[in-house]
Amino acid sequence: MYAVTPGEAPYADEPHGGLPGGTRGDLRGVGGGAVRPIARGGLVACVSDVPLDQFGEEPLRRHLEDLDWVEGVARAHHAVVETLAAAEPTAPVRLVTVYTGDDQVRDLLDRRHDDFAEILARVAGRREWGVKAYLRRETARPAATPSEERSAPSPARAPAEPEGGGPGAAYLRRRKESLRGREDLWRAAAERAEELHAALGRLAVASRRHRPQDPRLSGRSESMLLNGAYLVDPAREEEFAAVVAAHSDRFLDAEITGPWAPYSFTMIDLGPDQDGGVR
Repeated sequence: MYAVTPGEAPYADEPHGGLPGGTRGDLRGVGGGAVRPIARGGLVACVSDVPLDQFGEEPLRRHLEDLDWVEGVARAHHAVVETLAAAEPTAPVRLVTVYTGDDQVRDLLDRRHDDFAEILARVAGRREWGVKAYLRRETARPAATPSEERSAPSPARAPAEPEGGGPGAAYLRRRKESLRGREDLWRAAAERAEELHAALGRLAVASRRHRPQDPRLSGRSESMLLNGAYLVDPAREEEFAAVVAAHSDRFLDAEITGPWAPYSFTMIDLGPDQDGGVR
């Protein structure tokens, strides 16, 4: 199962009648299987058939340890969701959500009808954008402006550290000053990232903050300070982009990703204990 969309399958004798226009009979999913609709109560679940020797509970558990296999399945799943989301409101479901037959899917649409309908109404006409913000590695500590220097209180003088101790002591002093500078930079950048997330949250219909990505996934070695997702009305997308650009400064390197299908704002828990799905 890939996603749920609004509508009914209009032609009972045409297995692809309920898919978005232009994809009837042509949309292929995991393993090249044809994506087809299962309609119920004004909702359409978009599914394809997969073999149990790969997607049964035990084989699936083994396959999920094979990263190449998972990547292939994820790409196929994502391609279907993106095609659906480009045509109409779409509620994606998690990767490898597997059901044993059409009746089980219809039962899901009956029991969770109101949840799906609420989600589809919220995302209709809107797109998800991602914003990632990184600590600028090359940033130097900013010099105080003349006004800041005049207004800043005079710090109490700390006792001067002895200059003796040889090269080892001098190295430790330089190391301490370097660490203090990095801590100050990190603190300033983190505050800037919080300001960016708050400003984007005021523009978006909904926002969500994800955990920072591992550098192996982000492709960047700098520390990620913000990994946010935002559901945005098209009329505010230009303003949204301007806010991101305005927060890219000496501390922060911010970038926009997307638009995406609204994964971050549509997930319903379809765990096996509740809905009979096989993960």
